[in-house]
Amino acid sequence: MIQALSKSVTFDEFIAWYPEQSERTYELHNGVIVEMPKPTGDHSEVAGFLVAEFNFAIRQEKKYWLIPKECLVKSKNERSGYEPDVIILDRSALESEPRWKKGSIITLGKTVCLAVEVVSTNWRDDYGYKLVDYEALGIPEYWIVDYLGIGGRRYIGNPKQPTLSVCQLLDGEYQIRQFRGDERIESLAFPNLNLTAIQIFAAGREEPKKSE
Repeated sequence: MIQALSKSVTFDEFIAWYPEQSERTYELHNGVIVEMPKPTGDHSEVAGFLVAEFNFAIRQEKKYWLIPKECLVKSKNERSGYEPDVIILDRSALESEPRWKKGSIITLGKTVCLAVEVVSTNWRDDYGYKLVDYEALGIPEYWIVDYLGIGGRRYIGNPKQPTLSVCQLLDGEYQIRQFRGDERIESLAFPNLNLTAIQIFAAGREEPKKSE
């Protein structure tokens, strides 16, 4: 990540600073504005695959949820704001969000059904800042999709391997389960989701079957 400004700012100052119609994405990390790295093709494929699968599940299960194109999650401490790679919101809870209509900003954890970060070079933020702040905000479920297995060994073990960490809120704290290979993902948000870790890491890529 590239720091956009060195001055420590509040969330409201960050929003006032944020360039309109910017082609770049910025987040606020503990008072510091940072420019987020442009995602690789594989990163975009994994995120896009999840959006497609989640949207299908939402329609199948007739949930009153949505996946916005853009959304900023404001931390409880007023010093951070994040734009998850994928976020699922409860439409009925949006009525209680004072900053949604004007700025696509989420301030209440109960509005979020699921937040997903697809790990890239800034993996320390996904396993660190974001996990702590999403937990404090009360977001019930948070996925860390480390499809390259590049997170720290203290997070994904040694030897490193592609790992999907599912963090689920219990008594105010995240309980973390990890999935690899052909293990089926277990989610509270989508209990009927029939996806394995490897399917997500590969973004559903399969060689087309040749007709006989």
